Amino acid sequence: MKNLEFLGLALALSVALVFATVPPAAAQTMPAPTSASCPALLQHRFDRLQDEKPQSLCQYSGKVVLVVNTASFCGFTKQYEGLEALYARYQSQGLVVLGFPANDFGSQEPGSNQAIADFCENTFGVKFPMFSKTSVVGRDTNPLYRQLAEKTGDHPRWNFHKYLIARDGQTVRSYASGVDPKNPAFVKDIEKFLSTKL
Repeated sequence: MKNLEFLGLALALSVALVFATVPPAAAQTMPAPTSASCPALLQHRFDRLQDEKPQSLCQYSGKVVLVVNTASFCGFTKQYEGLEALYARYQSQGLVVLGFPANDFGSQEPGSNQAIADFCENTFGVKFPMFSKTSVVGRDTNPLYRQLAEKTGDHPRWNFHKYLIARDGQTVRSYASGVDPKNPAFVKDIEKFLSTKL
């Protein structure tokens, strides 16, 4: 009987030790939860730029999503102003702009996440969601950008490339860096996507 009690105690201690050694950061590295209401394209987590807290892109399900790779020291950096204007104008209709700072082109985003966040807020008053610095091309391309390139057959060739994702999370259009956020044809595409309900 004592042997059984000893074995039971040993087993309980072993289980406790296993759970005690699971690192607390494990939850942060887990993929975004899959859901029938969240399209595969949005089933990703990225750290928020300002505080590096993980965010699930599933929170944008059912919205029109404009994904842009950004940089602070680029000839197109002034597009931040137009992107913020689009976000302010169409947010209530279901548009969200997602910024992904990247240092992939011309080393034009060399700063830390905090430096990028300060620049965006202080220079352009950016309020649309921004995420931690990432890679959008090459071997280290983040999974969202890998999927966007596969879906459109087009990958960013410079900073401020744009992908417009419809509410269904399936239809995606790609726009070169030179397409200004104020471009009438581009704005018309956004309005068309916004007018389509699920």
